[in-house]
Amino acid sequence: MKKAQPLLPLFKQFINDTQNGKRLKKNGERIKKETVQNYKFALQNLTEFSIKDNFDLRICDASKLNNREFVSEKNYWKKFYKKFTEFLYKKGCFDNYVGTTIKMIRVFFNYLKEEKNLQTGDFHKMFYVRKEEIEILVLSPDQLKFLIHDQPFEQNLKPKLKTVKDIFVFGCTTGLRYSDIFRLTNKNFEKQQDDWYLKVKSQKTKTYTFVKLPGYAIEIYKKHKSKAITKPVFPLFTLSNFNDLLKVLGEKAEFTHPITVSREIQGQPG
Repeated sequence: MKKAQPLLPLFKQFINDTQNGKRLKKNGERIKKETVQNYKFALQNLTEFSIKDNFDLRICDASKLNNREFVSEKNYWKKFYKKFTEFLYKKGCFDNYVGTTIKMIRVFFNYLKEEKNLQTGDFHKMFYVRKEEIEILVLSPDQLKFLIHDQPFEQNLKPKLKTVKDIFVFGCTTGLRYSDIFRLTNKNFEKQQDDWYLKVKSQKTKTYTFVKLPGYAIEIYKKHKSKAITKPVFPLFTLSNFNDLLKVLGEKAEFTHPITVSREIQGQPG
């Protein structure tokens, strides 16, 4: 007879062990806060799914199952994958989000096996991780020049939009990702004679890359830098809030020409 235990408390423990540093990367480094936050979003989705679909989320020791119980358990996880992904798609999620969530659940099952010694079987390996290629939209050189140099436009912006414009222009200039921009501190900026450089450490190679900054990027840095060395240069925005404000900025700049954006749901245009 199968002995089951609730899944959600174990997922919460998975998050706690990651957050407090008990669970680490294979190289011994702590896992990023952004990753922990994504785990929390996955937990929210699992909890909501369990309630709305009346789906009992549990795990059992697969090493003690007879043939009939093993087939039953395999079918349970097939059913879970089908219903949970359907739940996410009904919420309006696209393939990349669904795939990322499923990938985190697979990581959770590896944690149960490797760190909690729970023999849950390899059913999670059946969970297909969908991906989609998203077209990258870029500003034209003239649009970027407008945001950099048009003083009357900037003077008419509210302070928060001015900050968003500065962060966006700095990101376009340096090629840094959204998350990396908000990690920058005064330590990342170095003056050599009359030139300023952005010093960024690669997470993969642990080596530094120096990017020479143009005058307008230096002015943005000086405008926002903190007196504290370790305090982030730019004020933090949530990604959704930043995107919303960026849309407002684009409308005020009259960057309103229509574009076609295609996203995928289960491999099909959504």
